[in-house]
Amino acid sequence: MNIKKARGFLGLAGAVAGAVGAFSGFRAAREKKDKLALANAIASIAVAITGAAMAVRALRKDELA
Repeated sequence: MNIKKARGFLGLAGAVAGAVGAFSGFRAAREKKDKLALANAIASIAVAITGAAMAVRALRKDELA
């Protein structure tokens, strides 16, 4: 396994961990009906999705090269 592929997998793992935390925050914000925390959780989910997409793209580029 080369370094680029390892970075891609680590990025994907980080995005998944971030998504888990974001969904947890989302549930807590909905229970408390805290709109600011809910907005923060939604933004965190978007960041996690973007990070995962970038990691997948990096892994695909490595396979094509």
